[in-house]
Amino acid sequence: MKIILVALLSLLVSGVSVQEIQLQTLSGETLSLSKFKGKKILIVNTASYCGYTGQYAELQKLYERFKDKLEIVGMPCNQFMMQEPGSNEKIAAFCKKNYGVSFTMLVKADVKGKNQHPLYKWLTSKSENGVLDATVSWNFNKFLLDEEGKMIAHFESGVKPLSDEIVSKIK
Repeated sequence: MKIILVALLSLLVSGVSVQEIQLQTLSGETLSLSKFKGKKILIVNTASYCGYTGQYAELQKLYERFKDKLEIVGMPCNQFMMQEPGSNEKIAAFCKKNYGVSFTMLVKADVKGKNQHPLYKWLTSKSENGVLDATVSWNFNKFLLDEEGKMIAHFESGVKPLSDEIVSKIK
């Protein structure tokens, strides 16, 4: 009994590993971030009709430049002024046609609030990720994880994907 309680307490204190969270891609594939173990991961909440939407182009360039050691994961979100109203199919077509997106795109989900996706609960809560608390205040916030899935940094929307601030942490 004591061993079981110690094991449960250990799980509660350490939180869930981000690599254990189940995700679904726009193409319908079930995914866990453990697939990208050994690579850094940049997770971005995206939207098709936002002032920052042009960052898709820089995200694609960043991905092409560092794809041997970086994976980019986009999660469309419609929580900021309804800037991602389309279906998952429309989002996939928009990203491919307008920006040639070839990095991983997830299904649309909430990044804050009562229906917050478990991935974003982990990303924004120090009690989950062990490093920082963050607020996703708009589209194109970026979270960088290391090769083992541990939090490195959070970047606000205005930080461009090809900025020295991000690139220096990937190199």
